[in-house]
Amino acid sequence: MEKWARINYQPCLPLGDNNSRITGCEKHIQLSREAACEGVVLLKNNDNILPLKKGTKVAIFGKAQIDYVKGGGGSGVVYCEYVRNIYEGLKLKTDIEIFDSLSLYYKDYVEAAYKNGEQNGRLTETEIPEELVKSAAKFTDTAIITINRYSGEGWDRKGDGTDPYFELSVQEKNIVNTVCDNFNKVIVLLNTGAMIDTSWFANNDKIGAAVMIWQGGMEGGLAVADILTGEATPSGKLVDTCAISLTDYPSSEGFHESDDYVKYTEDIFVGYRYFETVPGMKERVVYPFGYGLSYTKFEIENTLAHIVDNKILVSVDVKNIGEYCGKEVVQVYYSAPAGKLTKPARELCAFKKTRLLAPGESETLIMSFDIDDMASYDDMGNVEMSAYVMEKGEYKIFVGTSVRDAKELAFKYVLEENKICQKLTEYCKPTNLGKRLTATGEYINVPDREYTPKTFECTYECDMKIPVEGEVKKQLIDVVNEEVSLDDFISQLSDYELLGLLVGQKNTGVANTDGMGNLPEYGVPSPMTVDGPAGVRISPNTGVRTTAFPVATMLACTWNTDLLERIGVAGALETKENNLSMWLTPALNIHRSPLCGRNFEYYSEDPFVSGKMAAAMVRGIQSQRIVATPKHFACNNKETNRKESNSILSERALREIYLKGFEICVKESEPKLIMTAYNIINNVRASENAELIIGILRGEWGYKGLVTTDWWNTAEKSAEVKSGNDIRMPSSSNDWKHNYIDTICVKNTRNELAICVKRLLEMILWLE
Repeated sequence: MEKWARINYQPCLPLGDNNSRITGCEKHIQLSREAACEGVVLLKNNDNILPLKKGTKVAIFGKAQIDYVKGGGGSGVVYCEYVRNIYEGLKLKTDIEIFDSLSLYYKDYVEAAYKNGEQNGRLTETEIPEELVKSAAKFTDTAIITINRYSGEGWDRKGDGTDPYFELSVQEKNIVNTVCDNFNKVIVLLNTGAMIDTSWFANNDKIGAAVMIWQGGMEGGLAVADILTGEATPSGKLVDTCAISLTDYPSSEGFHESDDYVKYTEDIFVGYRYFETVPGMKERVVYPFGYGLSYTKFEIENTLAHIVDNKILVSVDVKNIGEYCGKEVVQVYYSAPAGKLTKPARELCAFKKTRLLAPGESETLIMSFDIDDMASYDDMGNVEMSAYVMEKGEYKIFVGTSVRDAKELAFKYVLEENKICQKLTEYCKPTNLGKRLTATGEYINVPDREYTPKTFECTYECDMKIPVEGEVKKQLIDVVNEEVSLDDFISQLSDYELLGLLVGQKNTGVANTDGMGNLPEYGVPSPMTVDGPAGVRISPNTGVRTTAFPVATMLACTWNTDLLERIGVAGALETKENNLSMWLTPALNIHRSPLCGRNFEYYSEDPFVSGKMAAAMVRGIQSQRIVATPKHFACNNKETNRKESNSILSERALREIYLKGFEICVKESEPKLIMTAYNIINNVRASENAELIIGILRGEWGYKGLVTTDWWNTAEKSAEVKSGNDIRMPSSSNDWKHNYIDTICVKNTRNELAICVKRLLEMILWLE
């Protein structure tokens, strides 16, 4: 096939075996099911109530068994051929028997609600007729309670009692009480995109088992059935801390303080960094970060650590000493010595998951991390201003299967003197943060200060070459064939043509999120983007149905980067088969608060997990010559007024928490495209933030790729160009281009336009 044939001619040629379609194929659907099984987290299993024994009779309560939520709303919606709910999944298991009358009661209720215009995941619970409860209790002593939650792009949860998201609603509490009063064995299934209250079942002795089934994509219901019946053994681990109350999370108090700003006063103490560090907060944890049970048992032995070059290597032997096949996740944490910089008690620095181990089988895992990864960023000059530093003292290493049960090793890394690991430049400084949290639980005042963002000169030179009469225009394919350099190709373009390449282009084919490029007279094609962090999102009116994978939170709970890489490959192939070129995923913002409506699209409260998962996805996607797009860069941790909200945080929190995942992703997978966020960061819009994009992303991290805006932002294009944000999306930007061409060409030099164009064309040249 000729280069860009799919982009230019839309042949829609199948990519599967024997000329079969790969989009939404059985192989990908089974991969989705596998991921859903592996991301399930077993939180409670008293007396080994799970897996269900052969011949078990069960009664299923709760509308979520029918009203199953496969994923979140907004860009996370994936249009697939079908969605298998929990009841349907369990009905496929012949070794158990279901009290159908109860489930069909819920089925009728849900279908009637849908006909009345109510939407999936938004239904309230219905009352259960007393006679139906009695009949169910006569049928069996085992009950399953299903609870679901829905959230989406563009809105947050309130957490004020009017919006029962984190806690149970009154109707849900009634169901729980009814079931616990009438059944001896009770199992809870939580169908949610991110963390919610778990204390109500953790502390209830009448509830024997509880499972976080998350939002598992199109085969989520069958994956749940696989787990409950023991056909698959749960191996997922939490990527967030489950606390007793919403108010226990330090971000909750100020989350809705204003629609215009959010102050990240908890600083670096997000998630387990807060709960494992601040005095008195360990007791507020229900289930710690990294926690998850299995049907089998594992023994971790021969844990060793030693230094090789500038790395610490940790090796462990993991043995399955139980009766079921299973996988285990080993996690490595470090603790830095107390010094002038406040520090968390523990920080994740490595992890690895075993292969599927049969009873009696062992595997040796080897993990490593750079010694300098244990450095802290000094934004106050306590040791060295604007530098990553390691303070003198003992650095302890902990190894285990959660942040709480990780055991300290005999090995210690001892530093005799303070070490400056990396001297950087002060960027993105706040002016009115007010205060920031310390490890003692006390806040220190941060005086208001003036800060003038730095500017950067464009060093690229691209004078326009006046065309000679009759001269044939150079084509982009000539660059491919090495008949002309890319710089020479760009030099023939007018300022207007340069600007035209820096705005979105209209949809072609099945695309519905617009494209880039599109300069036909010079042979520049118009590759299309596609949305969907849980699968390729193609509009349903096209007739195309893709594979709906589990949401990002669930994928992260697998702790399996190889699995995420395979999902990246699968999604990339579906993207390519439909003549699309840029998949707008992964999203790796931090789970700062349970209230963020878009948490389901993001991986974790921990930047290390987020970065590793995102890097795996990017590697998988780009292995198929499809562009991956890590987003939203950065601090998009709130949806309310997201286009105008100012995220105010310290430079240390920015670098250690909210940028760290992006840094890992950029350095380990080299994405071709990054999407900036809508929000403002310390008074400067993310898409106009030269310190963020040129200073940190391009300068410190060495990023060479393209940067695009999120769709329909409210920033100024000329400021974006100066800041290294190359592309303005979507295609309606063309109208803006015509209206403001003179203004842009006055505010931006030709060189500033040209370097953005060069990065765009480099990406297009990389595409097939």
